[in-house]
Order: sequence, then structure tokens, then C-alpha cells
Amino acid sequence: MSTHVKPQTARPGVLSLNVSSRSALYAAYMPFLSHAGLFVPTSKHYTLGDEVFMLVQLMDDPTRHPVAGRVAWITPPGAQGGKTQGVGVQFADDDAGKVLRGRIEQILGSHLGSSRPRHTV
Repeated sequence: MSTHVKPQTARPGVLSLNVSSRSALYAAYMPFLSHAGLFVPTSKHYTLGDEVFMLVQLMDDPTRHPVAGRVAWITPPGAQGGKTQGVGVQFADDDAGKVLRGRIEQILGSHLGSSRPRHTV
């Protein structure tokens, strides 16, 4: 008799992101997603729609913003153009997501309309 082990329901993954500069924040920010989001470099395997939990620290602010979200973008290893491997996480439509989005847009200010490249598009 063989036994098959069923995978346990995965808990949401936890991603930690420390953004050290305004240019790094600009490159990671995904304003085109509904509720916005951030690109997180990671070699962990995720699929679109996976629920994740992020702890985000923005530059000199010691606050670690806890925010839930879903994987909305995947850049696989070896992607064209030397893009960094990782996932784009769309913020949940809750207070924590709105606070983080507001804080990011406050930091980026006039840079939001720039045409500089981002990690995603």
C-alpha cells in the first residue's frame, strides 16, 4: 500500500522588502495595477494569484509596513533584457494597502510620471 502525502494548504508567503532609495522605489512601484503594488526580487517560486504578505521598509523610515497582496506579475529567472527575477505584488484593497500606496506616492511625488524603466514594464 502506498501512501500519498497531500500538500498542506500553503500559508501566504512572507516577503520582506527594504527600499533604500527613491530610484529603487520608482523601479519597484507598480502604479498600473489596481490598488498599486511593488515588485519584490525573489528566487522563491510563486504563481499568479498567490496570496502573499509583505513587510516593506521605505528608505530612512524605520516603520515596516505590513501589507497583504496577491502575485500579479512574475519575472522568471533569465528573463529578457536582464530583468531581475521576482514577483509583482498587488496591494490588497484595505487600509494597510492604501496607507502604503499613499506613502509611496508621497515619496515619489513628481517622479510618478517619469518614463524611466521599471523592473516590470
